[in-house]
Amino acid sequence: MGGRGPKRELAEKIAGEITLSDDPGATLRKWRTDFDISQTDLATELDVSSSVISDYESGRRESPGIGVVRRLVDGLLSIDERRGGDRIRQYGRVLSAGFDSDVVHDLREYATSIPLEKLYDDIDATQITAGSTDRISGHTVIDSIQAITRLSSEEFFRLYGQSTNRVLVFTGVSRGESPLVALRVVNPTPNAVVLHGIEEEDLWDHAADLARIDGYSLAVTNTDLDGMLEYLVGLE
Repeated sequence: MGGRGPKRELAEKIAGEITLSDDPGATLRKWRTDFDISQTDLATELDVSSSVISDYESGRRESPGIGVVRRLVDGLLSIDERRGGDRIRQYGRVLSAGFDSDVVHDLREYATSIPLEKLYDDIDATQITAGSTDRISGHTVIDSIQAITRLSSEEFFRLYGQSTNRVLVFTGVSRGESPLVALRVVNPTPNAVVLHGIEEEDLWDHAADLARIDGYSLAVTNTDLDGMLEYLVGLE
């Protein structure tokens, strides 16, 4: 796990989480699936049988030592690099912005602005109220509960990355009250907010009013989370 920069930081984070976890196998499985790597592909990379990976993840095999963890992490990162390094760049952006990956799933600036309407169509989002702009230049995907319970107002502002001309996507939403109220303490506000995990009829009664007052577009979607993240991570 040599080298400097995002890859090394990410390698150290993954290795630390696995080593210190109460359930190292479950933590390994979480990272492997986050990288969209099968047990077979990881086993092939490490020149072991698939049952070895399965045994570690299920707890049938003794918890891996630091040497084994290092090999497992190197294997994940090497596979991702050959695939183009999307996950390394994704987590690198989150880590460089000073966030944990369980708070911020992705933070990205686009090479050119894109129509907000197209993004809504592609993630099957329903616009509740229109904002003051019809294009965005980036996105941040946030776990709503983790963000609200763990981020200060200053850290909340850093969710905007390089520009507020972006969409903040809050995942794990039940009604939308908490993230929208939290946004009221941050100035300025983003150009668009998407609440993921709810249908329009489940939305907090005052959500549209807050969006109109602060001038951002508000939308909801209940599309598959993994599919939405895969689409957003692929935007350039």
